[in-house]
Amino acid sequence: MDTQHQSQMDRSRDESITLRYTMAAIVAALIGLALALGLSPRRAHAQDAVESGAFLVRNAKDTLVIERFRRTATGITATTLVMGQPRIEYTVALGPNNTATSVTLDIYAPTATADDKALGHVVTRVSGDSMHVELAQGTQHFASKPRAVPSLNNAFALFELFTRQARAAGKDTAGWFFALQGGVTVPVQLTLIGTDSIVATISNQSQRYKVDATGRILGGTIGADMVIERLSAAAAANLKVGKPDYSPPKDGPYTAEEVTLKGQNGITLGGTLTIPNSVVGRVPAIVTITGSGQQDRDEYIPVAGGYRPFRQVADTLARRGIAVLRLDDRTVGASGGAIGTSADYAEDVKAALAYLRTRKEIDGTRLGLVGHSEGGMIAPLVATTEPALAGIVLFAGPAYNGLDIIHYQQRNAIAHDTSLAKLDKDSLAKVSAAALDSMAKKDVWFGFFLTYDPLATAKKVKVPTLVLQGQTDQQVTFEQAEKLGAAMKAGGNKDVTVQVFPEMNHLFIHDPDGNPAGYAKLKSNKVEPQALGVMADWLVAHLKPAEPKKAM
Repeated sequence: MDTQHQSQMDRSRDESITLRYTMAAIVAALIGLALALGLSPRRAHAQDAVESGAFLVRNAKDTLVIERFRRTATGITATTLVMGQPRIEYTVALGPNNTATSVTLDIYAPTATADDKALGHVVTRVSGDSMHVELAQGTQHFASKPRAVPSLNNAFALFELFTRQARAAGKDTAGWFFALQGGVTVPVQLTLIGTDSIVATISNQSQRYKVDATGRILGGTIGADMVIERLSAAAAANLKVGKPDYSPPKDGPYTAEEVTLKGQNGITLGGTLTIPNSVVGRVPAIVTITGSGQQDRDEYIPVAGGYRPFRQVADTLARRGIAVLRLDDRTVGASGGAIGTSADYAEDVKAALAYLRTRKEIDGTRLGLVGHSEGGMIAPLVATTEPALAGIVLFAGPAYNGLDIIHYQQRNAIAHDTSLAKLDKDSLAKVSAAALDSMAKKDVWFGFFLTYDPLATAKKVKVPTLVLQGQTDQQVTFEQAEKLGAAMKAGGNKDVTVQVFPEMNHLFIHDPDGNPAGYAKLKSNKVEPQALGVMADWLVAHLKPAEPKKAM
């Protein structure tokens, strides 16, 4: 190999590694899961289009498959339901040119509820021509093909990567399908038919798709009698089957009502309001605020079978006599609008508080907030203009600006990656940091997040505040809790409590290590009862709900 060619390969390798650690650290700051799941930032570019809807597969009048999906420029999330088969929820981290860098699967029983744990959790990472499949019993390595896409049957939002590749190329193309159900790599031939159709041949079986100019699948046929149909987001919302389950558990002594309200600039926000049914009179209420990345109202993250912290918060507080309003983020679920900055989301929270004050069941003088991660940064923003709040609870709220947090996470990720033992880690960290610095100038959301100073706002917060933190958190490090509390006290706040929980990570799950690289191996998907208990006791003391009546 000549010296020039070797030098080009080395540069390409270094650029790839730099990008990996720049993006991994960014997402780690956002949702604490980048290194575990390979996700790409879901609020990285406010201008990115968000697509959502559903695919249906019909045979005559029978619906055989329903796949709900949501796609941004950097990732896909979807739920696939096949008649009589387990439900599959999957997340895809997208690479350049419609490739996949990782696919995460959670497999549920067909009748599973939102409180049931997944039957299986699988993370597949793509590395060159190899697939690394992480299972509960260990990691398996498979030889594959370059640019192969980890895929599964009836995952049309994922298969769309192939049709997009073909349309971008403008000619017939060949690719590779790594079958997650069997661990084998099979060829995929894409043949363009005119300007609006593509025939996909997979192991000698053909499917015909109607596509648009970008390769989006608009419909199609499988064999002689199965029809594929793409539904818009509005049409998909009317489907009753396969909707997320936000109903109370069977023993829940409260109701769960679907609500809609108007947020900033009149955008529609949808969510669930849980109201205790064993309390007489008007009840206090809190609004939950999700962490970074576009989250649903439960702040669902595919960790250890499905992490739903705000479902736990709503259940815990409803049993103590406190109503809870939890909302889908903009562009997710029942919420519309466009992705904004943290300050924009603060305005949405204010709209939620205003909505609660219109409800006859709610005591508008006893309202509070519970925020996690970025939500723990947004809650103080709201509190500075809502001085009548009875209290706010911050779970892992940051005290440093986003740039400092992500620089730390870059260094931490590189330092703990044994595959980089032969590389100059210090040099790589500097290059990754420089790449991150340039991003602050290109994106509205990042521009705010990276430069915003939480401590300056903390000094203006006068409402009672509870700051909770996990001691092993490697996303928002534990000392930041004390810094937030000290800033609030310095600003004159007389009611500030800080508590750090040993051996809890950013998700408030027991984790002696706390490194997000190990999140995929967590055995629990539940916020620890100790953290929920401290939150509930504090809110009961400050919101003063009536004691729920005990069943006779």
